[in-house]
Amino acid sequence: MELAWYALLGLFFATYLVLGGYDYGVGLLLARGATPEARRAALNAVGPFFLSNEVWLVAAVGILFGAFPTLEGELLSGSYPAVLGALAGVVLVTAGVQLRGRPRSAAARAGWDRVVVAGSVLAALGWGALLGGLLQGVPLSGDGHAAGVGHLFTPFVAAAALALLALVAVQGATFLTLRLPVADLPSVARLARGLVPVALTAVATATVLGLLSDRVRAAVARPAVAVVLPLALVAALLVARAALRRGRAGLAFTATSVALALPVPLVGAALWPRVLVSTVGPESSLTVADAAASGPTLALLGWLALPLVPALLGFQAMCWWVFRGRTDGRAPVYW
Repeated sequence: MELAWYALLGLFFATYLVLGGYDYGVGLLLARGATPEARRAALNAVGPFFLSNEVWLVAAVGILFGAFPTLEGELLSGSYPAVLGALAGVVLVTAGVQLRGRPRSAAARAGWDRVVVAGSVLAALGWGALLGGLLQGVPLSGDGHAAGVGHLFTPFVAAAALALLALVAVQGATFLTLRLPVADLPSVARLARGLVPVALTAVATATVLGLLSDRVRAAVARPAVAVVLPLALVAALLVARAALRRGRAGLAFTATSVALALPVPLVGAALWPRVLVSTVGPESSLTVADAAASGPTLALLGWLALPLVPALLGFQAMCWWVFRGRTDGRAPVYW
């Protein structure tokens, strides 16, 4: 039962990274000096999906609070700078996107665009730092409680955060190749192809620093997983670059989505059966079974999840179906 809920938590958070990733990726691209019309077109492309994508984060947090209350407490107390940074970024992006269309002056809209860019950076770096910190290990005292946040300020965690930032940027640019008018496709496809080597470099740097880190090597219970999944991530990015070069936007977006989702199973599978690895000593580490709620609680949550998960999947599929295709001059302006 604990394994099923742990897998469901990972699935929901990975889905949020994929869907929210192109929200934040498009937000990042607002900083590239585009014209106001180009920025509005980019936000218009992501507009119909924006709020529905954040539902996955709400669902993942609900699972964390309900099914893994012990993990929730120690995770928030031991990694609160990364979590607070990420959530602050989510709030800034949401506020910026919702409010940029209200003021009539171009200067005010440009100011809200800067808020969206800052929020996108914070969200991507925060979630990347959280995943990197988990893979590196958390300082837990003998009674199993978090004993500080110093583990977040290491070269490996910084590299992991920058790697996720680069992956989010690639995801956003690739998403725009699916949504912007055909006339804008060459420039945005060129941008997406140019961002892939940046993401590859960032991922390679994080991987090398992880291999060189004594903390990461001590925390990882399955070294083969820690090697295979980064290689799969690199392969997905290479597939995306090749697909972009051939004009196959759908395949490219699928590949970048796989690349952005892979860090979540990488952390979960590499640490299993532990979920928080103590840097103080293995006896203080928190296992998935210890972090989970009681059996009756998990069973009750299972009955609640049975109708909610299909409804969430159906709503997301309907949203993509209704707003499929490219935007053009006749498309409704959302922002």
